[in-house]
Amino acid sequence: MGIALLYHAVYQLVNIKENIYEYGGIMTMKTDRLSEGLSGRPVIFGEVLYDVFSDGKGVLGGAPFNVAWNLKGFGLDPLFISRVGEDIRGKELEFAMENWEMDMSGLQKDPVKQTGEVEVALAEDGTPSYSIMDDQAYDHIDENAALKATQAIDCSLIYHGSLIARSETSAGTLNSLLANTSVPSFVDANIREPFSDNSMIETSLERAKWAKLNKEELCSILNIKNSQMNYQAESRAFVASYKLDLLCLTLGASGAFLTNAERSLRAKPIYSGVIKDTVGAGDAFTAVVILGLSLGWDKINILQRAIDFSVGVCGIQGAISRDKAFYQSYSAFWTESDV
Repeated sequence: MGIALLYHAVYQLVNIKENIYEYGGIMTMKTDRLSEGLSGRPVIFGEVLYDVFSDGKGVLGGAPFNVAWNLKGFGLDPLFISRVGEDIRGKELEFAMENWEMDMSGLQKDPVKQTGEVEVALAEDGTPSYSIMDDQAYDHIDENAALKATQAIDCSLIYHGSLIARSETSAGTLNSLLANTSVPSFVDANIREPFSDNSMIETSLERAKWAKLNKEELCSILNIKNSQMNYQAESRAFVASYKLDLLCLTLGASGAFLTNAERSLRAKPIYSGVIKDTVGAGDAFTAVVILGLSLGWDKINILQRAIDFSVGVCGIQGAISRDKAFYQSYSAFWTESDV
């Protein structure tokens, strides 16, 4: 099965509405199916950058890139739309994408701006903090090139985060894509100071079908202190307020909620293996949610498998793995669970 299985999580699954508690391993209940799956390819729009750690090591990252990379690892064929500089980092990124057999048609090159970089500092528990450089290549994604790339394929959804809208150019390109493709959007409210704008995030949520936030982001948007938050109640109210089909709320080591108009589900992981850092754990969660939406998984399996994979990513440095066996082990494990 591969080394990734060392990190598979054990769950405490809580069905809040029914007040039923299920314990044990990975469950595969064929209930609460969200859809029959999505037709077409997911479009992943936004930043690609290098996470630069204190030891000087640069690791490919950026939430949208991480999501696209992980989806490709699981066998989907996402169209990743971003922009890199004509520099060493940009060439490294192109080489990595080509080796991973990703579609290159959405990757733009900027002759002036540099490929994005972020300085990452890790706390003692592995929690990262970020120092994000301003005015990078991904802030200048060209509208015409992006439209051309999306018009050449059948799109299923458009995923984007909030950081990409910090620049007028890339925000305008995103708005044009959403207006011209008429496919639903998946919003990841990855708030990064000092580039957070709650009014922009709210606009994105108002036009979204699905959304993912962590607990700090939910508190920020609702202007509620973390200690005063009732995550179940606020998640239900959030879904109703923005008319979302699904809200994914991650709680760090405490697990995650999936909430729609009918009910909330919560799963709590029990970690196994060594945690190197939590960089990209949220992006790993999001990627598996999109995978599950695309394949028509039921909500319980989406939640459990998203946590499962995010735990695994905590066992590697950085947000992605270049080892295909890392992804294949999860796919095989989930396939066996469905039998």
